[in-house]
Amino acid sequence: MSTLVNSLSNLETYLKYFFGYDQFRPEQRKIIEKALADQDLLVIMPTGGGKSLCFQLPALLKPGLMIVISPLIALMQDQVDALQDNGIGATYLNSSLSFLEVQEREKQIFENKIKLLYVAPERLLGDRFQDFFHRLITQIGVSAFAIDEAHCVSEWGHDFRPEYRQLSQLRQQYPQIPIFAFTATATKRVQKDIIDQLKLHKPSVHLTSFNRPNLYYEIIPKEKRSYEQLLKFIKTLKGSGIIYCMSRKMVDEISDRLQEDGIKALPYHAGMGDENRRMNQTQFIRDEVRIIVATVAFGMGINKPDVRFVIHYDLPRNLESYYQESGRAGRDNEPAKCLLFFSFGDLKKIEYIIQQKAPSEQQKSRQQLRQIVDYSEGLACRRTIVLRYFGEDFSGNCGNCDNCCYPRPLEDWTIEAQKFLSCVARCKERFGMMHIIDVLRGSRKQKIEQYQHHLLSTYGIGKDRTLDEWKQLGVFLIHQGFLDETTDGYSILKLNAYSWEILRKQRNVTLAVKSKVKEKTDTRDNPRARDAELLFESLRSLRQRIAKSQGIAPYVVFGDSSLKLMAQSKPTTLEEFAAISGVGRYKLQQYGEQFVKEICTFCQQDDDGNGSA
Repeated sequence: MSTLVNSLSNLETYLKYFFGYDQFRPEQRKIIEKALADQDLLVIMPTGGGKSLCFQLPALLKPGLMIVISPLIALMQDQVDALQDNGIGATYLNSSLSFLEVQEREKQIFENKIKLLYVAPERLLGDRFQDFFHRLITQIGVSAFAIDEAHCVSEWGHDFRPEYRQLSQLRQQYPQIPIFAFTATATKRVQKDIIDQLKLHKPSVHLTSFNRPNLYYEIIPKEKRSYEQLLKFIKTLKGSGIIYCMSRKMVDEISDRLQEDGIKALPYHAGMGDENRRMNQTQFIRDEVRIIVATVAFGMGINKPDVRFVIHYDLPRNLESYYQESGRAGRDNEPAKCLLFFSFGDLKKIEYIIQQKAPSEQQKSRQQLRQIVDYSEGLACRRTIVLRYFGEDFSGNCGNCDNCCYPRPLEDWTIEAQKFLSCVARCKERFGMMHIIDVLRGSRKQKIEQYQHHLLSTYGIGKDRTLDEWKQLGVFLIHQGFLDETTDGYSILKLNAYSWEILRKQRNVTLAVKSKVKEKTDTRDNPRARDAELLFESLRSLRQRIAKSQGIAPYVVFGDSSLKLMAQSKPTTLEEFAAISGVGRYKLQQYGEQFVKEICTFCQQDDDGNGSA
């Protein structure tokens, strides 16, 4: 490894050599080139976009050791397992290790056997670590600090961690070492805060699309017999899944009932002991149980790429958390489903929780709750709504959400939109949606008369439409960018250029009317596809046996995407097997013969079966 020449023109060669992939994903190559040039980085790349490779490959090509700062033990262990299974020198130092284990790992580092060292922020900055670190810089050299989950630095982020805030010391103590910050989500405010807090020097900022095309989004009206409804859905879904619940009590109840109904499921929440949580998490990662039922305490430390569905049994508290939690599905870029059970009963529970907060926090929490409710009730493309939250424009019609797959009947609501926008204008753009609707519907609330809005020409001109219909229109106008809404804790409606086009009759408004979503029809695969599916299951079983014997997660051996390629192309020689995406030099040596033998055996049985028919 040390004899490899660091040449940008050979990056694809190194990618295949170390990781088995033939080409980079969008933006990866640019980011790696900047990392190799020792430039500070801020990379915002969605889950499944390949963030880790953006610092792992440079670590292998640069002299010295790369320090990777990671918040959770499980996350470190998972990434180190995957690197070691690719024949890459990586290790971690954390509280799970004994004194002798720490000594052995430090020895490996000083023998130049390690290229990536994973540590938690509190250990990196601790007094005991400093002597070791100074020796490290002197004898080995540190190529860079790679900070994973960098949004934890910002108090404006959804998962702020005070110990991450102290990482600002790195630039002060080691100004010559570049800093790479990586996160899956960050609003503009959080991006600026990360740069300021970490004191990044003229960072190269890479913001890739937040869109996850492989994820299917659907909102499901929650019924009274909600468990039976949940069970019915689970029986139609394949593979591993996560079910998120609002409370620990609900987590325990759902996991118990699933087990009673013959589905392998385990709970995960903060009320459990550390050892129980760790055991349940490990069983889920290693495919020993199919489903984990959890509160939001479960997630960040999970790098399991083959989660095929995420179900929110209860309403999430905000849109950013929902994006993060649902995004734990399909990290391998294979198709996955994100289902949200929506009910106004859950809404009332969250409103009660908000009331227990300090008055200064309640306004922001209510606004965040309105955003997730608008998403749940919205009839526009789900991606349009989510991506707009992160400041990204999306044309809509994604073809992979319930609103796009099952479009509602369309009606011309241009006149109603003109009434709505005219009312916003006559109220001088100083009020929120509910006040505008009250004026349109001729409400006699005291606030209406207080501002003399009962004297406006738009007062009462919308009595022919229900409150829900007007709200549906208002939410649609915001999601489509035809109307703005302030986000500083007070949701005030503001007109924009598109608003005036509608008012001047230069743009029409067509609204989708609510209707019941049809059941999806299951289209059966053709014989060739069914054959590939059978081989895929055989390869999964082989992978499971290998992983169990080595005490690692099955996806560390090979991801589902690689197994699917094997099942489709059926390589029967090591040369053909080496061409599969995800098969690098080390994995070819380690697993090639076993998988090729499994494929050859399957093909022989298939030929025998066809011959005897």
